[in-house]
Parts: sequence; structure tokens; C-alpha cells
Amino acid sequence: MLQNNLTLDVALGVTIPLRHARGRVVRVGPALDAILANHNYPAPLERMLAEALALTALLGSLLKDPNGQLTLQAQTKGGIVDLLVCDYLGGELRGYVRHDPAALADSPRDPSLRSLFGDGYLAITFDQPATDERYQGIVPLEGESLAEAAQSYFAQSEQIPSIVRLAARRTEGGWTAGGLLFQHLPEGEEGRERLHTRMDHPEWDHVAVLAGSIRAEELTDPTLPLDDLAWRLFHEEGEVRMLAPVSLDRGCRCDPEYVRSVIARFPVEERAEMADEEGVIRVNCEFCATSFPINFD
Repeated sequence: MLQNNLTLDVALGVTIPLRHARGRVVRVGPALDAILANHNYPAPLERMLAEALALTALLGSLLKDPNGQLTLQAQTKGGIVDLLVCDYLGGELRGYVRHDPAALADSPRDPSLRSLFGDGYLAITFDQPATDERYQGIVPLEGESLAEAAQSYFAQSEQIPSIVRLAARRTEGGWTAGGLLFQHLPEGEEGRERLHTRMDHPEWDHVAVLAGSIRAEELTDPTLPLDDLAWRLFHEEGEVRMLAPVSLDRGCRCDPEYVRSVIARFPVEERAEMADEEGVIRVNCEFCATSFPINFD
């Protein structure tokens, strides 16, 4: 259910027809707290995961297939973070981080993207079962922020002029993360002749300046409706269209019965090797930090 007139746990699509631009704004609140609640990550990692989940919501809400899935994964070498995984399916978000506590303890209070990920790569995977399509783009994790790395993804993998902004803030009420993604429609969309996308189109330069003026406090303000935020940015345009909003929630798809059915396919001897001294097989879900005890006796 959408909360408080498009303020929390929602993604909103926006198009600017005369500028041939489209985008999304998102804000995650209670759903984000629910994801973080079981992990007890240090503050720098909570902030980083919060921004990553906002980015996942931005990208996932672009999927046209209602059963489509978006997976964002960062694999690293020589950084504090060993692995970051987030995904989106039908408005449900989940994510987790695996890290080196000793390396984090030795880092500055506000570690840089380079400190967090070292020589890392960002992989973004789109799965759309309705059309049996699967696409993955991989780019180096470079820049000053995760938002800059995402912009590099679109420039290198999609070759679409894009602007990405992410922000996260923790208050006494919990975490709030917000994000903005705007893109210039490739030539040929909206009835135009198909041409190579220009990265320096005057239409796009104008939109990028307006979208880039957004402030972190606006993205994370839990009282500011997203349609009002979009109107603040683009109210001088001839036409601004708001698309149907998508509600967001925490969603982990781990299921004890499903886990049990998968393990049951293994030979008895292999199941015995998996079991502990009490004869129980314990399966951990990294996303929700839950352990499932499976007993076949």
C-alpha cells in the first residue's frame, strides 16, 4: 500500500515529452529498515546498502514485465566489501553485504567508494520471463559514489545519456533512502526516426541541469511527496507526466518448505554430511539473516 501520498516506499515514473526524457524517483523508508533490521551492519555499510537498494528500486521499477527481476551485484577485490547483492522482483526489495570487519575498523569513518570496493565491478542483470530475455551489463566501480558508478554503467553498457542521484539518511525514526534516474530517450522512440543516441543533445543538457539540481535532503525527506518533488524540478517544462506509482516493500523469497524440498533431492549420504552433530541441516539465508533447521528424521 502506498503511504502518505507518494512519500515512502514508492517509485514514481516521470516523462517530459517535449524534451524526450524519462525517469524515476524513489524513496524507501520502512521497507529499508525492515531489510537492515536483522543484519546489524556498521553505519557506513548501512548507508552504502541503503543507497544500493534505492538504485535497485530505480532500475527494477523500469521493468515492463511484472514478473521481471533486476539483480545488482558488486564483486570486489582488495576492498572492505567482499560482496554486495540486491534484487527487485514485483516491487519487493532485498539485499545484503559481506565484508571484512578488520578492514572496516582500519578505514576512515566515512570510507570512499574505492576503500569500500577496491578493484570492484558492478554487474546489473535484467531478467524478463515474459519475453525470455536476460541481459547483463558489467562496468568497473569507479567514481566518487555509487551514483557515479551507475551513470558509468548507462554510458558504457546502454550508451544512453543518464543522470543518477542517490542519498541516504538515518534519523531517530530510522533510515530513509532516495534516488533519481533520468535518461534521454534514444532517437527513434516516441515516433522519431531511429538514429544513434547523442550524448551531448541540447534537449538532454537542459534536463540534466534541472535533474542534477536535486538535493540530498529532498531525496530523503519523508514528508515530501515524489510528485511534488518532480514538479519542483521540472515545473517550467511545457508538459510533465506522472506515471502510475509502484509500491515497494521488503521481500525475501526464502521458504522453509522449498529449502527442504531442494535438500531432499540429495542422496542420503550427502545429506548426512551436511548435518550437524544433532542430525540437523542448517540453511542460512543471507538476505534475511535467517537460519532454517531442516531435519529428515
